[in-house]
Amino acid sequence: MAIEVGAKLEGKVTGITHFGAFVDLSGGVTGLVHISEIADNYVKDVKDHLKIDDVVKVKVINVDKDGKIGLSIKQAVDRPEGQVAPQREPRVGGGSGGGGGFNRGGGGQDRGGRPFNKQSAGRPSYNKPSFEDKMSRFLKDSEERISSLKKNTEGKRGGRGAKRV
Repeated sequence: MAIEVGAKLEGKVTGITHFGAFVDLSGGVTGLVHISEIADNYVKDVKDHLKIDDVVKVKVINVDKDGKIGLSIKQAVDRPEGQVAPQREPRVGGGSGGGGGFNRGGGGQDRGGRPFNKQSAGRPSYNKPSFEDKMSRFLKDSEERISSLKKNTEGKRGGRGAKRV
């Protein structure tokens, strides 16, 4: 039986990992349900939603050239016309604080670890520094760092503080 993208099948969970679950389809063919395709809500641990030997309905979402099959449980659920999947709750807290947790709840940080201002989201800010301002600040910082490095390395080269020319 050929597995086609878009087909809805039943399969048996044969393995669970931290990134998803392996599902055995008919004929010994195995596909992977990624953790993001298990449920409409946030899935922290696959074992909270699936167990080995569970029979699940899956939808084939991709088939790679090398035979890997991508499956989805949440896309296999038939929804009435016009009903959309529930939106995810925004994450609050969590993450390492260094940009790993994409936190937009009240004064968090964006992905670059910079402070995120909720009021200005999606609107252009006219008080941002121009490109030229950013470049001049970068050049100034860069020159300061280079001169600092030169000062530190010149003293280590010649012994007794002699400078090479």
